[in-house]
Amino acid sequence: MSTRERILTAAEEVMRTKGLARSTTKEIARASGFSEATLYKHFANQEELFLAVLGERLPGFIALLLKDLPARVGRATVPRNLQDVARAAVAFYGQVIPLSGALFSEPVLLAHHRQMLLQKGAGPHRAIEALATYIRAEQRLGRASQSVSPEAISAMLLGACFQRAWITLFLDKGLHRRTVRRFAAEVVRGVMHGLSATKRERRGVRGDIS
Repeated sequence: MSTRERILTAAEEVMRTKGLARSTTKEIARASGFSEATLYKHFANQEELFLAVLGERLPGFIALLLKDLPARVGRATVPRNLQDVARAAVAFYGQVIPLSGALFSEPVLLAHHRQMLLQKGAGPHRAIEALATYIRAEQRLGRASQSVSPEAISAMLLGACFQRAWITLFLDKGLHRRTVRRFAAEVVRGVMHGLSATKRERRGVRGDIS
């Protein structure tokens, strides 16, 4: 890894284990094996380093939604696709919450992070938008009910995933793959009660195509 990558890796580990308040540049430099002077060649301060960890070291869940979901429209089944989203979301939130939670105790840092994301066209709202776009496309194909709001369904699914990750972290139970898989199946089953297309809706789409 490059010097910058090694510093980011060390910073992520220190922030996860010690919290933002104790993640000083001195502590991060020590963990990375470099001096503070070397650290400052790549990052202006602790704030910039923290924002780099959030922006570069966390899994690209939202990017995955934007890239992968459009290709899934009309393929596999809607429940299967939503289960894959739910599993990825729980894993993503499980990594994001411990770090991003510190943002809300630092108003200036939060404002800078918000501005940085908006400039990049990113942010937590993008996940709901991407999932809603997928659901809307499935509605047009008659594979999902047109009587429900794609945004509402997306908020319910991702909101449930966020809460699952938060509670699991709070109780210190660990996000085990088998447990997450079972949760994803159960929450999607509940969502599909409102999202399943009726026979009339499916017939209507086939009629439009013909």
